[in-house]
Amino acid sequence: MSERKITIKDIAEKAKVSTGTVDRVIHKRGRVSPDVEERVLKILQKMDYEPNFIARALGSKKQVAVAALVPDGQYDVYWTDPFEGIKRAERDLKQYGVNVKFFLFNQFDAASFVQQAKLLTDSEPDGIIVSPVFYREVMPFFKIWKDRKIPFVLFNTQISDIYPLCYVGQDSYQSGMLAARLVHTSMPEAGAVLIVHFDEDISNAFHLKQKESGFRNYFVQNQLDDYRLMKEDMNGEDYSLFKAQMDKIIDHNPFLKFIYVTTSKAYKIATYLKERRINDIKIIGYDLVPQNIKFLQSGGITFLINQNAKGQGFWSLQLISEHLVLKKDIPMMKYLPLDIIVKENVNYFTGEDTDFTDMS
Repeated sequence: MSERKITIKDIAEKAKVSTGTVDRVIHKRGRVSPDVEERVLKILQKMDYEPNFIARALGSKKQVAVAALVPDGQYDVYWTDPFEGIKRAERDLKQYGVNVKFFLFNQFDAASFVQQAKLLTDSEPDGIIVSPVFYREVMPFFKIWKDRKIPFVLFNTQISDIYPLCYVGQDSYQSGMLAARLVHTSMPEAGAVLIVHFDEDISNAFHLKQKESGFRNYFVQNQLDDYRLMKEDMNGEDYSLFKAQMDKIIDHNPFLKFIYVTTSKAYKIATYLKERRINDIKIIGYDLVPQNIKFLQSGGITFLINQNAKGQGFWSLQLISEHLVLKKDIPMMKYLPLDIIVKENVNYFTGEDTDFTDMS
């Protein structure tokens, strides 16, 4: 957590003037006596005060158009959280000229992504927020946006060979490493571990490949050769096909002890195991979607790694707004915490009062 920032109120108390007087000195508007102005300026310098985003944007009538290219939550509930995070930031920033237009696409349909990306590009926004879940399809748009000098911020999925204005989210590789450590700690005796990807073209999903790579490399680096790692790409939309896949895996792998789900769909595995009354296989997955929370609380899921989805959306808009309005240098990467969630602490990470904005 960062140290508390110096506020206008702090300056006013030191200078023994009103906050309005400090504001007039900072923004050089209105009448302030020379001796008061000098006193306030000295205190500003001494306390190393830097006006925050909102204060410096006061009085500006410039409108800033930000386009958000985001998966539609109706296809996967996970994406409702980044959407809400963006809307939360927009509510704070709207009165200062920041407006967001959403371009929602089906995360399971690359053609839908391309269609919405074209519409977004044609709208000529000042800046772009995008979750680039389709690696091949997004690459041509990166080039177009760079050629047109439109800054863009990536969230949720980091692409290493592209240099956006900023990336907001987790380190997918380290996320996989963390998941592997949790598996190893909970399973000290060697056995079989299944890595599951749901409803994804893995060759086109860079972040999932990074998670899997980090997970596998943990076992390599720690010389855990006795652990057998398997992988399966699951079809979660067709239950009969999914059940057939799982039946085959369970029936042919009696030493399977842990399942690592790289997406928010851990609850699908938990549902299957519950139906078959299998209680000796543990599950680790991602995200605080309602179905996952239910199984975490009942013991059907052992660990969840929280990807701070609301925070990803919030900080994406906050940072690109600071760049566009203030011309401020922002960090190239803003990694959010890798929160380990178990049934004993899940209530601290859910609910309306969860503060996902206070992250350094």
